[in-house]
Amino acid sequence: MARILLAGESWSTTSIHTKGFDSFYTSSYEEGAEHFIAAVERGGHEVDFMPNHVAADRFPETAEELSRYDVVVLSDIGANTLLLPARVFARGQRMPDRLGVLADWVRGGGSLLMVGGYLSFQGIEAKANYRSTALAPVLPVILEAGDDREETPQGVVPRLLTRHPAIANVPAEFPHLLGYQRLTARPATETLIAVDGRPLLVVGSSGSGRVAAFASDMGPHWLPQEFLEWEGFDPLWQSLITWLANANKENA
Repeated sequence: MARILLAGESWSTTSIHTKGFDSFYTSSYEEGAEHFIAAVERGGHEVDFMPNHVAADRFPETAEELSRYDVVVLSDIGANTLLLPARVFARGQRMPDRLGVLADWVRGGGSLLMVGGYLSFQGIEAKANYRSTALAPVLPVILEAGDDREETPQGVVPRLLTRHPAIANVPAEFPHLLGYQRLTARPATETLIAVDGRPLLVVGSSGSGRVAAFASDMGPHWLPQEFLEWEGFDPLWQSLITWLANANKENA
């Protein structure tokens, strides 16, 4: 069993309702990690989930804190959320660069997975903005300079390129995706799944640690219902997490 820290995958929405002369506001809070969490827990793993607003203040600041986990997963959480918590942005206090701490932890034997979304990699209008952070060199992919989203409302079907322990039980036939991030695999990494001729799942190493990048979402909207109900959904995440968690063991 692996212990996983998942950070991100939450948002709040404020709407203005206008009815003739009058208007009013409503707000809602949502989370998008339920399908991923359920899949990896069915595989026997344990997940600590930090939604964005919680991760902003509570994401680990030291390697000792990170060492409680086998795998850290970042999904739909922009770099600013981890670089600019209230202590820094509102109160002007110093604190560790948590992305730098995370990068060093990975090089020392930890494992990292980044999953795509509007605030992953570079993201919408490049606002996720990981390209210039201390974490970027650890990722198994090179990030574009700007908005890296590829919206595919027509649907595109991923293609399995090779068999690997990280996708040991994943079927060869995939359902369609509704979008992904344009990424470039780094040298000495392996692209296991592609979409539109671009990397969808890339795995590799950084120092003594293992890293992976999945260029689409872990839930709606880029993953449609067909993908969430696909027989390969659970094996995809379970095999990937198991491989990442075995960073200090020999490859199968």
